[in-house]
Amino acid sequence: MTGAFDGVSVVVRSTLVQTLTPDYMKGRVSSVNSIFIGSSNEIGAFESGVAARFMGVVPSVVFGGCMTVVVVVVIAFAAKKLLRLDLRNVH
Repeated sequence: MTGAFDGVSVVVRSTLVQTLTPDYMKGRVSSVNSIFIGSSNEIGAFESGVAARFMGVVPSVVFGGCMTVVVVVVIAFAAKKLLRLDLRNVH
């Protein structure tokens, strides 16, 4: 299930980047996006290893899950424009 949800999130993010980015900026935005996507797994693996070392494996997994939920809630409140995003009229 997580792989399927990850695939859906990749498609949604790619669609948003290609649809909402002005044509003259697509190359720059795509390159910065690629840098962050390409390095996120390595940074996440490092962070998870450090957390597991200091907190223990189970507490670090629980803490990571809780922090993920906190980040989603904070972003939902901080970026309300994303909640109202309507792509039906985008060319």
